[in-house]
Amino acid sequence: MENLNIITKHLVPFISEEEIASQEPVIMQHLEAMHARTGRGSDFLGWLNLPSSVTGEELERITRLASEWKEEIDLLVVVGIGGSYLGAKCVIEALSHTFSHLIMPGQYPLVLFAGQNLSEDYMVDLLELLDHMSYGIVVISKSGTTTEPAIAFRILKNHLEEREGIETARKRIIAITDRSKGALRQMAGKEGYTTFVIPDDIGGRYSVLTPVGLIPIAMAGFDIKNLVKGAQRMEELTGPDTAFPHNPAARYAAARNALYRKGKTTEILVNYQPKLHFFSEWWKQLFGESEGKEGKGIFPASVDFTTDLHSLGQYIQEGLRNIFETVISVKEPENKLVIPRDKNNLDQLNYLAGKRIDEVNKMAEMGALIAHIDGGVPNISIEIERISEYSLGQLIYFFEKACAVSGYALGVNPFDQPGVEAYKKNMFALLGKPGFEKEGQELWKRLK
Repeated sequence: MENLNIITKHLVPFISEEEIASQEPVIMQHLEAMHARTGRGSDFLGWLNLPSSVTGEELERITRLASEWKEEIDLLVVVGIGGSYLGAKCVIEALSHTFSHLIMPGQYPLVLFAGQNLSEDYMVDLLELLDHMSYGIVVISKSGTTTEPAIAFRILKNHLEEREGIETARKRIIAITDRSKGALRQMAGKEGYTTFVIPDDIGGRYSVLTPVGLIPIAMAGFDIKNLVKGAQRMEELTGPDTAFPHNPAARYAAARNALYRKGKTTEILVNYQPKLHFFSEWWKQLFGESEGKEGKGIFPASVDFTTDLHSLGQYIQEGLRNIFETVISVKEPENKLVIPRDKNNLDQLNYLAGKRIDEVNKMAEMGALIAHIDGGVPNISIEIERISEYSLGQLIYFFEKACAVSGYALGVNPFDQPGVEAYKKNMFALLGKPGFEKEGQELWKRLK
């Protein structure tokens, strides 16, 4: 199995290899400090050696549970927000048949998500679907009181109990929560739910390789052992003992920080495979919550090419020059499809007859690369052999490690998210939550 490859040669018109290499001392210093657990937020470094510490027994327990549940349900609803749903969703979407939601029932349950928004229409639509399906729930929350998932779980729990009866409902709910405290832990103990633990020292956006991600991924029928294997390999390749020129996470962190110092304050993650759309969503949360604080940080954005070449492509080519691109390049797709010859050739595409669609896609990728470099947009490429559990495990750990090092290089704590609390306090006050009455009065005055 091949490892991912990071290519920085297309940065040369904008920053030299010497400028990237000049970042080595500070990047490696932060990498060593992280492994020594002496940096800021060191009490949230449980993900750092997670791949190598996941036991076969843990994976077997999850795999066995997934095998049992696939005989009982048609659909699984995963309740969570932020890292409690994005990690699982990005892997499941990347590995699933594009139209799996229309090919029902399958060998494994279809996995849907709730609690990631406050849309009443979304919830009503979901309930209407569940009225006709046999389903189970995986609820993910350390506290059990985060507004969005707590509301969704209350509604879904009530729906499942009314439909199946309390005893059956209890058997179809898995709670992934804190080891000993919190409302969800208390409820799970009282109701007798099957439970898994979110480690205290792992934040949501770094939790894909814990039960938070592994259980939904296994329930969808994918190989979590190979996912973890890919992450284990990347853990080996990105440790402080791996020299800077051969350390992909260190090189990526160095390149993007060198670009940031040159005024490139927005990074666009590019994919040419629609199945990676939600991987980009996970990546945006990882970097946005980790770096965007204290008036600092590279703004994470994403595009799906070639689709967005016909919309945002205009801005990327000729807009404000504060951007750079990181392209996830997939060498080989899962399937093969050749363009046929047409006797009339009215669309003038016979010059492509006999070529694979992927060859056209690759030429679009190369053409956009050259065009964007010519237009003043630096490009980093990250190559993977194919979209698989192993390669996704590598990508996940690679970005986690690079993000943490990048955050340290910026001088911020990459493991907290104090800014997320601002909207919550205002929402509680406006809703009249006990203890927020004074703030609520002041906010309503401002809104009037």
